[in-house]
Amino acid sequence: MAKIKLEYIWLDGYKPTQNLRSKTKVEEHEDFKGTLEELGNWSFDGSSTLQAEGGSSDCLLVPVAIYPDPARINGYLVMTEVMNADGTPHASNGRATIDDDNDDFWFGFEQEYFIMDSETNLPIGFPHHGWQGQYYCSVGGRNTFGRSLVEEHADLCIEAGLNFEGINQEVACGQWEFQLFAKGAKKAGDEIWIARYLLQRLTEDKGMYIEYHPKPLGDTDWNGSGMHANFSNTTLRTCGDKDVYAKICEAFRPVVDEHIAVYGAHNEERLTGKHETAAITDFSWGVSDRGASIRIPLIAVEKGYKGWLEDRRPSSNGDPYKIAARIIKTVNSAEL
Repeated sequence: MAKIKLEYIWLDGYKPTQNLRSKTKVEEHEDFKGTLEELGNWSFDGSSTLQAEGGSSDCLLVPVAIYPDPARINGYLVMTEVMNADGTPHASNGRATIDDDNDDFWFGFEQEYFIMDSETNLPIGFPHHGWQGQYYCSVGGRNTFGRSLVEEHADLCIEAGLNFEGINQEVACGQWEFQLFAKGAKKAGDEIWIARYLLQRLTEDKGMYIEYHPKPLGDTDWNGSGMHANFSNTTLRTCGDKDVYAKICEAFRPVVDEHIAVYGAHNEERLTGKHETAAITDFSWGVSDRGASIRIPLIAVEKGYKGWLEDRRPSSNGDPYKIAARIIKTVNSAEL
């Protein structure tokens, strides 16, 4: 029998931003096929992750997705959701709040982040006296920092079987972005978390770390980091009706606070109305408008209002599960 390494990954109970946690289970399998059905539940000490009291500390890890681990021989990455001992979803379990069992909603997340130097606690390449946009999609040693790490991460994600769609350097020195797309909100969230896990693990022996704070450079004239959420359902993909798009966009207006509440901590530092953002207290939408809360992509308009919408407000440290759950709830509330 061959031994396999199963890396069980979950989100802890820290607030306002949850952290990734993981531990390894080594099992013997005669013919492991890498399916969820072959996996069992596991438990962990919730008192060490702010998810339980010491007198009754066991929480359950229930596997929801499995991917080959490209960095380990006979290894697998197991995304799990946290359950209480009685099998009900734990209060920290954002995945359980998603109402999309038929996978009608498709999500594409644009994950921005900074690569930080562990010694200076500044983005790699700093101090660098460039200007806003000098680094965006740049090439060459004068403006581009961290490409080897980013390329290695992309390869790992692809080898793991994630639907990885692209990478680019962003407008600040040491700031990058990757994109993932999935048919199904839960799957989209699973893949973002696995991609984040791979990225963070990759920095462990490189003197670097990943910063998801939406404005790590503080009150400076640099863009912050977001996680733009591109989303659609059957209606948006097929309606061909400008008025339907308008009604769905308007459904977001009265629930701005509900969205901002789950779009990531410290987002007020990023959503200022500057640097390609709408102000956190405002709501707007428009065609091809990157300064709006919600952008209607020009491609969707050119196809006769058949496509998707982009919510530009989620921050880089937001939980894709909670973001998707709130978007789905709002879209489903639109009176069409």
